[in-house]
Amino acid sequence: MMRRLLLIVSFVSLGVFLSGCATPAVSAAQKPRMVLQVSDSDPAKWNLALNNARNAQDDVGKENIEIEIVAYGPGINMLKMEATTATRVSDAIKSGISVVACENTMTAQKITKEDMNPSISYVPAGVIQLMKRQQQGWAYIRP
Repeated sequence: MMRRLLLIVSFVSLGVFLSGCATPAVSAAQKPRMVLQVSDSDPAKWNLALNNARNAQDDVGKENIEIEIVAYGPGINMLKMEATTATRVSDAIKSGISVVACENTMTAQKITKEDMNPSISYVPAGVIQLMKRQQQGWAYIRP
């Protein structure tokens, strides 16, 4: 009897210990989240990032995924109003994809918000935004 009680207590203790150590990566109710980095001014890279985002939406349904594209460094030029990708960026935002520009890069390159695609949003620092998103469990993609 005592041996049986000791065995039960051991299993219960192990279960309590393991449940405290194991943290699920994503809760069952949480949408998948993806953050894409674009730090190149190459239109092909931007189109690849936009294609990746759209394909993810098509695969799981745009209402079932959160997607953010973070642009900094030379990649910020593709978010200007006259950029070759301006229409695609605006269309992505209309479909629910968040596109954010790094204000640190804008300051360094003397770019103002008036120069930028009016549909985008801003973050103080692109690399910090990427780091925060990864800490929050977002999947990190660099096309």
